[in-house]
Amino acid sequence: MSDERILCFVKREARPLFPPESAPRLAYVSRTLPSDRAYHSILHAHRDLAEILLICGGEGRFLVGESFYDVKAGDLLLYNSGVVHDELSSPDNAISAYCAGIAGLRLPGLRENALVDDGAPALFRVGEELEDLRLLYDMMYRSLLEDRAGCETLCHHLMLALLSRIFQFTGDAPRRDRAETEPKALGRQVQAYIDGHFSEPLTLQDMGRALHVSPYYLSHVFKEASGYSPTQYLLRRRIGEAQNLLISTDLPMAQIAERVGFETQNYFNLQFSRHVGMAPRKYRESFVGKKRGEP
Repeated sequence: MSDERILCFVKREARPLFPPESAPRLAYVSRTLPSDRAYHSILHAHRDLAEILLICGGEGRFLVGESFYDVKAGDLLLYNSGVVHDELSSPDNAISAYCAGIAGLRLPGLRENALVDDGAPALFRVGEELEDLRLLYDMMYRSLLEDRAGCETLCHHLMLALLSRIFQFTGDAPRRDRAETEPKALGRQVQAYIDGHFSEPLTLQDMGRALHVSPYYLSHVFKEASGYSPTQYLLRRRIGEAQNLLISTDLPMAQIAERVGFETQNYFNLQFSRHVGMAPRKYRESFVGKKRGEP
């Protein structure tokens, strides 16, 4: 017999998720459709906020930190601040997704702007709750898109509802097994070194000298661990950071190219267009419109 009923009472007193003085802040909500392939973010990290990504359709292979995940509709990915991630959509079944960026997040036992323990699994299956979560995201997205009066307050409360639901998924999230083999530890060191020095001139020989291993061995181990050669990872890391700067700053193209480690603006334009599918200027205009003073 079904337990459906007409009236449901609140049985317990509601507890606030966060004290008023330390409530997190919704920074943005994005929606990506299958036709928006060029707008998937390449290898990048967010220094000051966490992200919650809901896969609504399609398939892909995503890198979060040092782990790859095969994703599909009904998957939820949690990105802690500072954790590098890469989003690779299937060429035959492109991803559709919503993403929320949240700043000022402080959870017991975790560092600031972390949703799970660093190194813990970042993927959760939401199953039948996909549609409920999708509706929460869609309400936030449409309200911000239309810039309705009071949308900030509405979206803040919808964000809290989203976080409340996420915490039910992550409450028993397993923590990382800290035991590591030597190659796996080296793979992590290579990734951390590139993440810390991608804006500098960097070669395999530089990495090998810094980590006291041969460039050949370093390249082999990193490829086994991450699926990328060190030079592929370095290039995608630079382009991903350029995407962030194009959207979040007014910096001119030449300065962005220099800041992320490209020797010339022309080479930056070439590699960005090749990997993203459009020129940097068009990418910026697609997100935020033409910057004042630009031709």
